[in-house]
Amino acid sequence: MAEHETPRRDPAGPASEPASGLKQAAEDLVAMVEAGAREPSNFFASGVITLLCLCWSGYQLFLAYQPIDSHIARAWHLAFAVCLAFLAYPAYKQHSPPMWVNWTQKVLPNFARRSIRTYIPYYDMVLAVLASAGALYIWWDYDQLINRQGLPNQMDIWMGIILIVLLLEAARRSLGPALTILGAIFMAYTILGPYLPEVLRHRGVPLDFIISDMYLTTTGIFGVPLGVSTDFVFLFVLFGALLDRAGGGKYFIDVAFSALGTYRGGPAKAAVLASGLTGLVSGSSIANTVTTGTFTIPLMKKVGFPAYKAAAVEVAASTNGQLMPPVMGAAAFIMAEIIGIPYLDVVRAAFLPAIISYLALFWVVHIEAMKMGIKAIPRDQLPRFGHTLVRGCHFILPLAVLIYFLVVLRRSPVTSALLAIESLTVIMLVQRPIIAYLTMLAHRRAGTLSEDADMPGFLAKAAWQGVLDIWNGLIMGARNMISVGVATATAGIIVGVVTITGLVGRFITLIDTISMGNVGLMLLFTAVTSLILGMGMPTTANYIIMATLTAPVIVQLGADAGLVFPLIAAHLFVFYFGILADDTPPVGLAAYAAAAIARSDPIKTGVQGFSYDLRTAILPFIFLFNTDLLMIAGVADNGDIIWLNDYLHIAWIAIAGILSMFAFASALQGWLVKACNWVERLALLAISATTFRPGAFAPYLPFDRLGMQILGVCCFILMVAWQMAYVRRTGSRDRHKLKL
Repeated sequence: MAEHETPRRDPAGPASEPASGLKQAAEDLVAMVEAGAREPSNFFASGVITLLCLCWSGYQLFLAYQPIDSHIARAWHLAFAVCLAFLAYPAYKQHSPPMWVNWTQKVLPNFARRSIRTYIPYYDMVLAVLASAGALYIWWDYDQLINRQGLPNQMDIWMGIILIVLLLEAARRSLGPALTILGAIFMAYTILGPYLPEVLRHRGVPLDFIISDMYLTTTGIFGVPLGVSTDFVFLFVLFGALLDRAGGGKYFIDVAFSALGTYRGGPAKAAVLASGLTGLVSGSSIANTVTTGTFTIPLMKKVGFPAYKAAAVEVAASTNGQLMPPVMGAAAFIMAEIIGIPYLDVVRAAFLPAIISYLALFWVVHIEAMKMGIKAIPRDQLPRFGHTLVRGCHFILPLAVLIYFLVVLRRSPVTSALLAIESLTVIMLVQRPIIAYLTMLAHRRAGTLSEDADMPGFLAKAAWQGVLDIWNGLIMGARNMISVGVATATAGIIVGVVTITGLVGRFITLIDTISMGNVGLMLLFTAVTSLILGMGMPTTANYIIMATLTAPVIVQLGADAGLVFPLIAAHLFVFYFGILADDTPPVGLAAYAAAAIARSDPIKTGVQGFSYDLRTAILPFIFLFNTDLLMIAGVADNGDIIWLNDYLHIAWIAIAGILSMFAFASALQGWLVKACNWVERLALLAISATTFRPGAFAPYLPFDRLGMQILGVCCFILMVAWQMAYVRRTGSRDRHKLKL
């Protein structure tokens, strides 16, 4: 943490540290999933990992300044990722070694006493070299590969087999077994096609054609997903790591607490705001959970939230952080490349649903606080808002640079991210010397520092600390990218299989058969598939797979039913449900991270978190049928999107959508201003339905679409006013019997 963090007035204040064991457990989990579990005690081994991380970050910054051939750039990117995956992630967990390790321990007793987290076995070094060689073979023999494109020789085939096998193993280590198993199934499908049921049957693909397509071209491993990871994602992940290292993450948490801590359920609302701010640049719900949860969860428990609900609030806030533009869990860039639309159009379409979802989570937290009678934190236990905001306002500058160049000037994501990193680097170099200088002046005025104090020495030490912050940020940025690089390359295998076997057409037939042509059943089946495939899988990889398999299904079967679903709406649909998999039991990794901090049951935490996220789960079904929420007016005959440009109309859509989502959340929670009876809950559901999708009810009522929305908003406001009057009259918020 930065030395200039806001001091606390109370030891139990917002930034007070949780018990060291809880924080360590959470950090261990995020290390296992995000940055690699190994921290070798051997100086040479540790130095190799550090050097590779620095070289990778330097290479990506060089690419941003001086682009090279895309295939070669992706080969080097993947080489760094798979090499570090074998060096940073052990082959097995220390407490559950495989059978061959148990047998080895009988022969070599000393083997058992060595921790896999503190040393790198020789076989991992060999695998790291082989995996990186498999990737770099593209660069080494690039000219000859171009000359014999489509006709791989024996060396090409063997190097391709080595890379595919080791890439699947790297994915198992860094991401868990889910993606590896799925990749292996798809690879088997290319070979076993002739022996499968008719709906999935194909003629089979020869081995040389598989290697040529998966390894030697840019349609498989080195396809669009890995290309986006190489060109865009690394820079944004690096920017997030540097910002966190500079103290920006802690600053967002402090601002959130100082702004919202004095409101009912303040710590939970602060958790939502802090996670949303962190999610602006974070590509991981698990890292977001640990970063903010170590501060927010203990304080939520302190003010009265049960442990599992405190953890669930943080989980819901952190998973939704990936909905927030401009990064959107790194999927925004991949989505733009797959669909073939400008990146800013993806951000535009995703903006309103993300805002509606987050404001609805504030509402859910407020309802929970009222139901449990939770009070606000006294102001004297919180830092002053103005002081906190000003103290770290320089952290807003890099974000402002990013958004200004990306949105206002419409520069490329690469240029915008690079300029933001440059501005952040300057801040990291000068902030500590400036703070040290001001601190020494204050001590001199107070008479607590002698006139002959070594001010240049203090300033030099502070400046060196800033250099170390940049150094550590470059290392952490690269370590955070290991799983993303491996995930995008492995997902490329699945994309390649779908391309060469024509699986999408068969998948359309299969889903159409299962859903019996019913669009609602088709969407429900797609949503459940995304949730199941996303369990234990990073959002980016889950999105790539579902975008390849099911997004075209939604568009095609919708068209068959006479509905026009914009392609961006279908992609956002599967993206949303891929995100929700992070807190879906029994494998929701974000729920496990939060439960480790809260000392709660991870399954109970995941169930509660998913119940909070039901308001998010309903949004994709809504914006498919009501594309106004995506600021889309329609689709032209040539497939181009017609965007809404009436700002008053967009503002009305936002207001109506927010109130409609409040009504839906209140119906689920059974609480508005007070406890709701069953008639009130049904009325809230009706208000939500008529406001979110007015076109479905307009033909049966004497109102047009706008009239239906106005009617729904007015009914919600009247219900709030009636309940407030009831509470003032009776002084009770408890459930009351319905009087007819």
